[in-house]
Amino acid sequence: MAELLAALIRANLAGSVAVLLVLAIRPLARGRLAPQTLYGLWLTPPLAMLGALLPPLTAAPQGERGFLADLPGLLEGAGLAPGLTVVWLAGALIVAAMFGVMQLRFLRAAKAGRAGPAVVGLLSPKIIMPADEARYGAEERRLVRAHEQAHLARGDHRAVALAAVLQCLSWFNPLVFMAVRLMRLDQELACDAAVMARYPRQRRAYAEALLKTQLSPAPPPLGCAWPAPAPHPLEVRVTQMVAGPKAAAVGPALVAGLALASLFTAWLTQPPAPPHDRPQWSHQRPILVLVNLAP
Repeated sequence: MAELLAALIRANLAGSVAVLLVLAIRPLARGRLAPQTLYGLWLTPPLAMLGALLPPLTAAPQGERGFLADLPGLLEGAGLAPGLTVVWLAGALIVAAMFGVMQLRFLRAAKAGRAGPAVVGLLSPKIIMPADEARYGAEERRLVRAHEQAHLARGDHRAVALAAVLQCLSWFNPLVFMAVRLMRLDQELACDAAVMARYPRQRRAYAEALLKTQLSPAPPPLGCAWPAPAPHPLEVRVTQMVAGPKAAAVGPALVAGLALASLFTAWLTQPPAPPHDRPQWSHQRPILVLVNLAP
């Protein structure tokens, strides 16, 4: 139990540093980099968390271990491991239950025709449209469906599911919830850019479709839906459309470089593992035993 808690702490420390890095980059990069690049930057926190969970590369000399390396022993010695484990499990289950209730409410609203457009489902995702789909014009419906198809093509529904799992496991970390809200906004902006790249002359129709969709219910925890759960998403999305496309040539290289750097940095900065004590017999000289098997 102590090892599990220590791993959670290490992962959240690494992920929090990565979240703060992305939060620092977003305002500087907005308007300069393509929305797809900004959305891709959110790969950094989960990869940093993964790097913090990989086996350490080095072993610490006896008596020279750091605080994080000694954390499991400290938790065990203080008798905190069992109680903290129960608290963590209870919090994770409560958040998962809340997400389950929110998901059921959205699905009920969708069944009644009061939700959508959205992509719902993990293994077999599908596009949900509201019952009053006629409020959209023919061109607007085509653009709305193109937006949801962009979610499917990129696998955004899987990214949202991973984010929900991380929120359950890291329910005690407010930066995780902030990152998920902003990630989902950047996800919508990336889809908007994909649609506008495909239909560059339909900006007005697309903006009108966005205005008509803002009355939809809040998006489900496991699914992609309008509006994104962030402050004033419509203003950001319309502003992006007016600004036009951004250069995306350096985007993939920047995202890949930053994501891999976060993974290896978190891995390399892990506390060294304790030295493995050699067994007692390993210090002895080998003994050759000859056995006479002749009768």
